[in-house]
Amino acid sequence: MAATALPLSRVRILRPLGIRDFALLWTGMTVSFLGDGLYTVAIAWQVYALSNAPTALAVVGVAWMVPQVLLLLIGGAVSDRFERRLVLMLSDGIRGAAIAAIGVLSVTGTLRLWHVIALVAVYGTGGAVFAPAFTGIVRDVVPRDLLLEANSLEQFVRPLCVRLIGPAVGGILIGVFGAGSAFLADAGSFAFSATAFLLLRTRSLPDSGARQSIRSDIAEGVAYVRSRTWLWATLGASALSLLFFLGPVYVLMPYVVKNSLHGGAEGLGLVFAAGGFGAIAAALLRGQLGVPRRPLTVVYLAWAGTAFSLVGYAFAHSVWQAMIVSFFSVGCLATGGIIWTTVLQQSVPGRMIGRVSSLDWVLSLGLAPVSYALTGPIANALGARTTLLDAGLVSGAVLLLVLFVPSVRDADRHDREHVPAA
Repeated sequence: MAATALPLSRVRILRPLGIRDFALLWTGMTVSFLGDGLYTVAIAWQVYALSNAPTALAVVGVAWMVPQVLLLLIGGAVSDRFERRLVLMLSDGIRGAAIAAIGVLSVTGTLRLWHVIALVAVYGTGGAVFAPAFTGIVRDVVPRDLLLEANSLEQFVRPLCVRLIGPAVGGILIGVFGAGSAFLADAGSFAFSATAFLLLRTRSLPDSGARQSIRSDIAEGVAYVRSRTWLWATLGASALSLLFFLGPVYVLMPYVVKNSLHGGAEGLGLVFAAGGFGAIAAALLRGQLGVPRRPLTVVYLAWAGTAFSLVGYAFAHSVWQAMIVSFFSVGCLATGGIIWTTVLQQSVPGRMIGRVSSLDWVLSLGLAPVSYALTGPIANALGARTTLLDAGLVSGAVLLLVLFVPSVRDADRHDREHVPAA
């Protein structure tokens, strides 16, 4: 998925680019990504410490996702109407305050599950305005001829921090000092990121004369997607597949590691870290191979590999086996994401790419609350491992079935011939 891109014609750059702004932007984001990695382990471990049931983490996941799904398009409008640097600082302030509150309550021993649910909802609200604003400010700060390198850097840094270093450090912090310390460290990362945005010299403000109706823009984007079978079929299939995938992987995988594999916080951190290695390896390998001759086919096969990884978690009997599954799963996810983003960039007109990619985000996240909500009750009825097995088989099958749609196969063979082959 790609974050919402904002047309440069709607942005007025008030100060020229300097290497200082680029360094500030990516230093701040690197630290923020590290904090995200800490949060990934801390939230799962903290929730299961409060209520050792998959339903509890599922409810927390719903509380985090719902505000993002409801406010994402509004967040894009906000980032288009106000200085993005300030919008990003506001987002970091909201999210940092929510995480700091969880940390303080955890350290003092007064944290309750309802506290987590409420504060995670605030955290999700701040995240809804961050994604479109950050995509916009990257385009403001980075010259057009360096955007590819900047986005490639993000693809490398994000898994390195979120999947590898952050979870490993988070597991150690939790094991030594408790989950509260990891939350407080994450809050500190938001403060660091906000300070980096504050120090940026680049200023971007909307061109008031170029504003258009948000409703008209969205309708045009939806009409464009509907007119391309390969596009709406991919977005629809990925959304349906994620319905069966997201809840089980984020709710039941940590549950299995903790209760069946007896891995501890350190073991859970290692499983997440293995996924980071997989994403980094996939990014490096795909960068060398280039775009495949049948890009859509590779996208579906890679994402299906990620979906079927739930079957691997269902049959894992040790932490090292779960680590291998995580390496494969996230590596496939990164491979599909890199190729899919490239296909969008090469096939969708520049004036439409922001709306298409934002619709991609909405469809990808839209069913996530439903996935989280269903996972807990189903796992309680069938068991965690059986739920992982069934969800993986269905999620992967949905993606593979799309390959049998004639118009998708034809688009992959013919309409995409202008895409450079590996």
